[in-house]
Amino acid sequence: MKYTVITGASSGIGYEAALAFAARGKHLILAARRTEALDMLKNKIAELNSELDVVVRPVDLSIAADVHAFYDSLKGYSIETWINNAGFGNFASIGEQNLPKIEQMLHLNIEALTILSTLYVRDYANTPGTQIINISSGGGYTIVPDAVTYCATKFYVSAFTEGLAQELQSKGAPMQAKVLAPAATETEFAERAFDLDQFQYEGRVPKFHTAEQMAGFLLDLYDSKHVVGIVNGLTYEFELKDPIFPYAARAASKPVDSNE
Repeated sequence: MKYTVITGASSGIGYEAALAFAARGKHLILAARRTEALDMLKNKIAELNSELDVVVRPVDLSIAADVHAFYDSLKGYSIETWINNAGFGNFASIGEQNLPKIEQMLHLNIEALTILSTLYVRDYANTPGTQIINISSGGGYTIVPDAVTYCATKFYVSAFTEGLAQELQSKGAPMQAKVLAPAATETEFAERAFDLDQFQYEGRVPKFHTAEQMAGFLLDLYDSKHVVGIVNGLTYEFELKDPIFPYAARAASKPVDSNE
């Protein structure tokens, strides 16, 4: 049995991605902080296909020790796809941003994603059919006013994942690494980013996708040979692309040391 791991699965893109992969008959390992929400999602998937194995792992991935423990708890499973979706945003000028919240965002958006990506690549890079998909943002390619720190975390995700993809290709490893960059998507993102109890996208955001639509784009990226799946910030069309950031390939031979 092979599994698809999805972090941040209790709501939004992660939740809809779980349903989309379940519709394809994929066994799932779902991680998020909210146990009740994960259990409800597991029950919903069971109603759609009772033959699927759905494993839930309540975990706070902003805590590094828990990230390692979470990965170690999956050693008994064969994982064919890993989706790092967990993350959150923040809107405030740099001088006014809430540092405890920012520190948690850095731990989750960058540290946890890097740890989990590294461990998964270490174990599965040479396994045919494996994929790692990291969720970035349009803000991982364009700096948004009053969201500079958040965008910086997503620039990291984009650059890290594009670099990983090219590193794997240069080594001839069968694993594929891909990055999904959504634009505005109707999820809990705005509520967390603005510290609101509720946020209504309709009537307030000129253009946006639903989380279900974004999960569909995620599957399009999953099915493709492209590295980047990005929503065009002007047209809001979804585009599949080759790596966007430049990659300085290693020199074919070592330069001769002048002292030799």
